Amino acid sequence: MKLESIYDRGIKFHHYCNTAYPLRPNSLAQYEVHDNTAIREVIKKNIEEQDELCLYVHVPFCQSRCKFCEYVVLDKPEEGDADNYVEHLLKEIELYRDIIKNKKIVGYDLGGGTPSYLSIENLTKITESIKKFNLEENMYLSVETTPVIAANDIEKIKALKKLGYNRISMGFQTVSEKLLESLGREGSKSIYEKAVENIRAVGFDRLNIDLMYGFLNQSDEDFANTIKYTIALNPEFITLYRNRYKGTKLESESQGVTLYKVNRQYDIAYNLLKKAGYIANNGKNTFSKIPKDMGTSSYLTKRVINATSYIGFGLGAQSFCGNYLAYNLGCADHMLNKYFDAIDNGIFPINDIADLPIEEVHAKALSVMFYFGFISMKAFKKRFNEDFKDVYGAQIEFLQNHRLMEYVDEDTFMLTDYGAAHLYGIIPLFYSERSINEMFAMSERWLNDKKGEEIFLEKYDRKAYDAPSIAVDLIVLNKDKSKVLLITRGSHPYVNYLALPGGFYQNTDDTIEYAAARELLEETSISVNITEENLVKISSSKARDPRGWVVSIAYMVILNDTDIKPLANTDAISADWYDIKSLEKEKLAFDHYDIIKYALK
Repeated sequence: MKLESIYDRGIKFHHYCNTAYPLRPNSLAQYEVHDNTAIREVIKKNIEEQDELCLYVHVPFCQSRCKFCEYVVLDKPEEGDADNYVEHLLKEIELYRDIIKNKKIVGYDLGGGTPSYLSIENLTKITESIKKFNLEENMYLSVETTPVIAANDIEKIKALKKLGYNRISMGFQTVSEKLLESLGREGSKSIYEKAVENIRAVGFDRLNIDLMYGFLNQSDEDFANTIKYTIALNPEFITLYRNRYKGTKLESESQGVTLYKVNRQYDIAYNLLKKAGYIANNGKNTFSKIPKDMGTSSYLTKRVINATSYIGFGLGAQSFCGNYLAYNLGCADHMLNKYFDAIDNGIFPINDIADLPIEEVHAKALSVMFYFGFISMKAFKKRFNEDFKDVYGAQIEFLQNHRLMEYVDEDTFMLTDYGAAHLYGIIPLFYSERSINEMFAMSERWLNDKKGEEIFLEKYDRKAYDAPSIAVDLIVLNKDKSKVLLITRGSHPYVNYLALPGGFYQNTDDTIEYAAARELLEETSISVNITEENLVKISSSKARDPRGWVVSIAYMVILNDTDIKPLANTDAISADWYDIKSLEKEKLAFDHYDIIKYALK
């Protein structure tokens, strides 16, 4: 299959083609091992082959389950569940200790859920159990909390610091109380400020704050205000999480959120954070104010950059060690009883475990590496004993030719600015053949531009705009007028349709002609001077645009298509020359086909 087709489909299926791999819970069923004896052998063999490991402990408890949560969290824990859970969790850790023995542990996270939901006694038991492993000196022991707990229970925050945790992370997600309420999450500025005050008071000097973007009913202004407010609290690290929708209570809204909106909000945050002194390379979601500090925990840094094997303990926890990928019991049903029963019987509490062929191991590791926006040649060589350039020569050539990735040194193959905005087309290029076929099959069933448009329009506030709005359209023809320059729209309405380059006249534009030139440059990277002499048509029908009354002013320019190579930007997925005679077979947005025919009269 052509790389162009895989890239294009990944862009259109962007809510699923992200750093989470595989695409579905049962994607790897053909590689699963089911016999308990065989499972133990797979685990033992792969752990013993590792020189070092990372460990993760999952705590599946929260005050309530947020609508955007994709993790294993109990909706309504009962009294005594937490104590019983920790008792069994410690037994699970002991099952693995017999195999891990004295191997070096280079990363450890206590996550969830909300680890600080647990009592100080239980937090102590877990931490002391982990410290019996051979932990590397000077690594960050990272723990998660919530603003509500940090604000109201300083004794628990003190206990975490005393236990040796030296990095703490908590999620604000947003400071919009209206959005928080719609997401089923508690929070306010007074809670956030008290939480930060308490965290600083007990001595934490590595504070990370998580923020989320890409919600259907999240405005750019709300998100920008959240970024500015968080910067003012001066955390060392700020991590941006795109709402991934998959497996959440909000999944039905996903098609109403375009990649254009996601990238636009990331750019808003990137520019504000960079101005405030927070640093991150292209495509990286964690921004650090400490020079040469990645901003992430040792656990995440090692498993992302080096693809270091990791073992997950707890309900539904994931392990990716050597060539196996496993999920603990509870990953699907979020129930404790089966997890408890397996441990009581001395059995690894595995729901499913897949012993993977190397192309699947590559795909999993590389998908995660893109969380930081680059691939390390040395790390790939160390993990797989293969040269990245030998394995993925065709992909490297494609990415370089399309200015999506570049070598910044001999070791680092990194996203460009342009590549960071098109990450979800890049990741599938490294999928296994099985996964590529799965992506196409899933997207054929799932993608529905019309449905997405309906979801989008339901939340679209037309009153926020003066009527009518003014738009510009550019009819860019080659010298013999046989070809026209078209983009593929990345935003609703008519997402994924071909269209003339163009967009709305903005208050900052001096003239309509300036707006036309600006839109052409922003969407296709082509710079030309537009004057009144280029005007060919004004379209004013109120029925031409589903968002409301939009008057379009169309301009025509003639260029040499052999010299001009368009490059899509902003809300355009792609830009290219199209034979005008073949346009009858294509789907064009709005009334753009009629505008082209009018210009050619």
